[in-house]
Amino acid sequence: MKIQIIAILSLISINLTFAQEKGIINNGKSPYVKLRSVNLGDCQWTEGFWADKFKIAEKSMVPYMGSLLCGDTGHALNNFKIAAGLKEGEHKGMHWHDGDFYKWLEASMYIYAQNGDKKILEEVDQYIEIIGKAQEADGYLQTQTQLRDHVDRYENRRFHEMYNTGHLLTSACIHYRISGQRNFLDIAIKHADLLYTIFMPETKQFGRFGFNQTQIMGLVELYRTTGDKKYLELAERFINNRGKYKVEHHPTTQGYPIGDMVQERTPLRESDEAVGHAVLALYYYAGAADVYAETGEKALIDALDRLWENVTYKKMYVTGAVGQAHYGASTNRDMIQEGFINEYMMPNMTAYNETCANVCNSMFNFRMMGLHGESKFADVMELVLYNSALSGISLEGKDYFYANPLRMIHNTRDYEAHANVTESAHREPYLACFCCPPNLVRTIAKLSGWAYSLSDNGLSVNLFGGNKLDTKLLDGSSIKLTQETQYPWNGAVKITIDECKTDAFEIMVRIPDWAVGTKLLVNGKNAGVKAVAGNFATIKREWKKGDVISIDMPMDINFVEGHPRIEEVRNQVAIKRGPVVYCVESPDLPKDTDILDVYIPGNAKLDVKYNPDFLGGVSTINGNIYLRSDGGEGMYRTIKKPAWKTLKTQFVPYYAWSNRGTAEMTVFMPVVWE
Repeated sequence: MKIQIIAILSLISINLTFAQEKGIINNGKSPYVKLRSVNLGDCQWTEGFWADKFKIAEKSMVPYMGSLLCGDTGHALNNFKIAAGLKEGEHKGMHWHDGDFYKWLEASMYIYAQNGDKKILEEVDQYIEIIGKAQEADGYLQTQTQLRDHVDRYENRRFHEMYNTGHLLTSACIHYRISGQRNFLDIAIKHADLLYTIFMPETKQFGRFGFNQTQIMGLVELYRTTGDKKYLELAERFINNRGKYKVEHHPTTQGYPIGDMVQERTPLRESDEAVGHAVLALYYYAGAADVYAETGEKALIDALDRLWENVTYKKMYVTGAVGQAHYGASTNRDMIQEGFINEYMMPNMTAYNETCANVCNSMFNFRMMGLHGESKFADVMELVLYNSALSGISLEGKDYFYANPLRMIHNTRDYEAHANVTESAHREPYLACFCCPPNLVRTIAKLSGWAYSLSDNGLSVNLFGGNKLDTKLLDGSSIKLTQETQYPWNGAVKITIDECKTDAFEIMVRIPDWAVGTKLLVNGKNAGVKAVAGNFATIKREWKKGDVISIDMPMDINFVEGHPRIEEVRNQVAIKRGPVVYCVESPDLPKDTDILDVYIPGNAKLDVKYNPDFLGGVSTINGNIYLRSDGGEGMYRTIKKPAWKTLKTQFVPYYAWSNRGTAEMTVFMPVVWE
C-alpha cells in the first residue's frame, strides 16, 4: 500500500513539475483540479467563427475601446493621469471605472499573446507607468477615492474598491505571464500587501466590506503567480466573512443595498440558492472555485455544486443568460438590483440579463469544468458564448448592450428612464456604466485559451472552431493538433494529430448535450467509445502523427419549451440549432407588424441556409410563421378562433439581432399545434 501511495505521489509530483504556468487560470499546480489551462498563445484560431470574432477583436473591438478609455469620452486613463499628477482635472466615470481600464489592458495582452505585435506591449507599458505613478507610497491605488477630498480609503463599500482591486491583480498577473515583465505585477503585489494588512485582521469594521468579489479571483491568481500563501489566505478570509456578521446598516454600508443583494445574509458553505446581484454572485462563486482548487475544502465544492444547479436548472434563460430583473426582491425579501429573483420567474421583455452576468456565468462554468472534469459545464459555457455574451456587442465591435432581453418591443418601455442607460432599445457606442464592454471583449480575446484543457494524461476538447494547438501535456511531452470545422453552422469537426508522444494518452472530446446521435470516428473507423450527449467521450490509445478524429454532430432544428412553471413562456417555443438560439426580428416582417402578433405553426417545415454575406456570415432558419390579424382592444378581450396570415420568413441568430437598425425581436413565440 505504501509503495502504491508513493508511486501516486511521485506521478503527481512529475505532472506538477511540467505543469504549465501561463494559462488564463494558472492552475497548473493546483492540487484539486482535473482539467488544467493550456498556456496563453498555445492555441490560435485559424478559420471560421471564432477566428473571425478574434480578428474583429484585434482590429476593431480592442482598438476602439482603447480610443474611448484613453480619451476624453471614457476618461479612464485621464483619471490615472490626474492621480499621478500628470494632468489637472477631476475624476469622471463610475466608481468601478479603474477596473474597466484594467480589463481593457488584459484584453490587449490577450491580443498580444496571439499576434506578438510589440506596439501593443509598448503602449500597455506606457499606461502601466502612469498607473505606477498614480499609486500611493504604501500601495493604495483607487482613483475614484484618491481624487475626492471628502472620501477616505475604504470608507464605504459603494466605492467598489474591491472590484477594482480584483481586476488590477488579475490583469497584472496576465501581463506578467505573457510578457515576463514585472512592472505591472510589482504594482499589484504592493497593492495586495496593503490589502492584507487592512483586511486580514478580524475586525467588524471591515468584515462586511469585500462585497464585490473580483478580489478573490485576483488574490488567488496572485498566489499562484508569486507562491506567497498569504494572498490565498486573504482570499479565503473574504469568503469566510460573508454571512458572518449581522445584516444591518453601519457607516461602511450606507448608500448601497445590504443583505442578499451583496451575498452577505447566508454563509457560502450553507447556500443553496443564487440570490442578489448576478454579477456579484457569479464573481463570488468563481472566486470560491479558485480557492477550492487550492484547498480542496469539501464544504466549498458542495455549496458551489448546489448553487450551479440552482442557477442552471431554475434561474437561467435558454440563451445562457442570468439575472432576471433590474429591480426586485430576494426570497429573503431583501431588495436586489440587476439580479436573481424567484426560481422559474423568467420574464422575456423585462429580462435584464446584464452582459457582465452572462460572461461571469461562462467564467464560473469554465472553472467548474476544470474542478470536476465534466462536460456539462462546458455546455453552459458554450451556450453563453454563442448567445447571451455575443449579443452584448455589435457585429463590427463598436456598439454595446448592457441588458439582453429575450423580447424587444419599443413602444412599451421608457428606455431613457435610467440615467446610465443600462437598458436601451439599441446598442450604444459608449455606456456611462462601462463594466460590460471590456468584460466581453477580454473574453472574446482570450477564448482560444478555453478551447482545450490538460488532463492527467492527455487533453480535453472543450470548444469547437478552426484552430491549431501547440502545447505540452502534463508529462512535458509535445502535442500538436489541427482542428478544422465550420461549427456552429455545421456539425462536422476534424481533428488531426500533427505531433505527439508514442505512449498512449487520452483525448477527451466533448459531446454537447444537444448532440444526440453524434458519430465519433478515428481514421475513418468507429472510435470504440460511446458518444453520449452531455459527456466527454474519452479516446485512449497510442496516437501517431496523421491520426484523424472525426466528429459528426447532428445539427437538427429544435423547438425548445420552458419548464411548466415558467409562466412567461407557457405554450411558447424558441428555436435552437446546435448551440445557437434564434429569434424573429422586425426587419424580416412586413412593415408595422407587431412582434406580439407572430405565432409559429407546430408543424412548420424549417430549413437552414448559410449566408456568408449576411450578418457577418450566419446560417438562417427559414419557414412559415403566422401573423395574427384580428387584434382587439383593452387589457382583456373576448376571443374567437383567431384569423391568421401565413408568411414565409427567416429567423436569425439571437446574438446578431439589432444589427440592421433599430428593431423589435422575440426569442419565444406562441405555438399553434395543428
